[in-house]
Amino acid sequence: MTTTVYARVESPLGELLLVGEVGADGPDAAGAAGVRLRSLSMPGQKGGAVVQDGWRHAPEAFAEVARQLEAYFAGRSTRFDVPLAEGAGTEFQRRVWAALESIPYGSTVSYGEVAARVGASGAGVRAVGTAIGRNPLLVVRPCHRVIGADGALRGYAGGLERKKLLLGIEDGAG
Repeated sequence: MTTTVYARVESPLGELLLVGEVGADGPDAAGAAGVRLRSLSMPGQKGGAVVQDGWRHAPEAFAEVARQLEAYFAGRSTRFDVPLAEGAGTEFQRRVWAALESIPYGSTVSYGEVAARVGASGAGVRAVGTAIGRNPLLVVRPCHRVIGADGALRGYAGGLERKKLLLGIEDGAG
């Protein structure tokens, strides 16, 4: 049995909502606080999480996630190492999300490149864009690193200004 917990964390993007699961398997399987991160969303985000009845406010469970986010936003960290909840998304979405996790810090790739990485041809680029738009772990799973083939910033559930800010952090201009 799992319990859903949440916390809010301030960031340069605004207040982030962290949602996680605490299970019967305890801290050893899910990190020091026993939480697996299920969602990281921000105000006004398309499809972002909303606190539900029955969720428990547990900021202490997210102390390590908050520390890593702070280091990332300060330019002191280039990666996240937090336990993630499993099972979200379709098999195709999980393949796309895994491809996002392989995009190096400070780099960008096109939607077409992500489609090629997951074996989606031609028209599959649109499906890849949809899967990226449903990424429940903004920032941690770096969908902000995906841009248009022409180099233009395209689609970001948190808004293009936030995408620009994240890319600026990663190229040292944040």
